[in-house]
Amino acid sequence: MAIKSKASQRARRHARIRKYVSGTAARPRLCVTRSSRHMFVQVIDDVKGVTLASASTMEAELRAATDLDKTAKAKRVGELIAERAKAAGIETVVFDRGGNKYHGRVAAVADGAREGGLAL
Repeated sequence: MAIKSKASQRARRHARIRKYVSGTAARPRLCVTRSSRHMFVQVIDDVKGVTLASASTMEAELRAATDLDKTAKAKRVGELIAERAKAAGIETVVFDRGGNKYHGRVAAVADGAREGGLAL
């Protein structure tokens, strides 16, 4: 039996999650993408296929913050996405962890979004 890579296992988990998690106009999907260095977060309406708001650690404000570690930056991204989603009139979202474990930076994004006023 062949050894499955972490990436292929994560892709399978994400496909399994996406069967049940879908965003609507009333309750869009908060999609989290994690790389080894950055976090990318989008609020997506899957019915229309449009991104309503987005935030990432690649933004100038967070790239300049060299005193923060990756988890603190991820939490700040969660707060940013909550702020932008509320500006777009969104109060509740369904959380899509993207096949990643709900731990560390992924959990920090969710915590930041909750603290920013989004209901997950």
